[in-house]
Amino acid sequence: MTTTTHSAPFIKACGQTHPSTVDCAAAYGAKLVGFVFHRKSPRSISPERAAAMASADMGRVGVFVRQNAEEIKRTMKKARLDFAQLHGKQSTADADAIGPQRVIRVLWPSQYDSTEALQRDIDTWSPHCAYYLLDGGNTGQGGTGERVPLEQLDELHFPHPWILAGGINAENIPEILRRCHPDGLDLNSGIETAPGMKCADKMLEAFSAVARNIAEHTN
Repeated sequence: MTTTTHSAPFIKACGQTHPSTVDCAAAYGAKLVGFVFHRKSPRSISPERAAAMASADMGRVGVFVRQNAEEIKRTMKKARLDFAQLHGKQSTADADAIGPQRVIRVLWPSQYDSTEALQRDIDTWSPHCAYYLLDGGNTGQGGTGERVPLEQLDELHFPHPWILAGGINAENIPEILRRCHPDGLDLNSGIETAPGMKCADKMLEAFSAVARNIAEHTN
């Protein structure tokens, strides 16, 4: 008898800077592709370069740290984005101006002193976003490779799909999917040879690890 306990999480391939690895993400089955619009990031890209990259049927995500709603909307139009991933101190009013159905709200579990406090922010943002993304570290900067403490996630309730980020790679995917069940996985630093340098082989290994893990637990 075969039963499925959990569906495979979708993949967001973030921090893309080159058309060839965007093509790989599409070929491997990514649902979302991410571009970083933060000048201090080694993965920073201009709206014009992002717009020139074909992305098949993947949803296009822009990562924003310091920009306000008007700047974000201008960049979204230039770069042909479907979603704005709010990585900074943008407010719920900013999210509403962008359009909640187009917002991915980033939260950092390590910034909270209790699960209850994190849950309050999850609930507060519920009317103002379409997805949540939980990232590692506590600086508010993405792509650090720091992992989210998985033990904090067990008791949380998400009104919308949630994505786990933070140092995810082929080696730690089995552990992650044993201990929690995100709707999506965000691949960034874990599929690089150096910051900003995506590796097609590492990307394929990570996608394969997700598929293999799900197959092993479908019995």
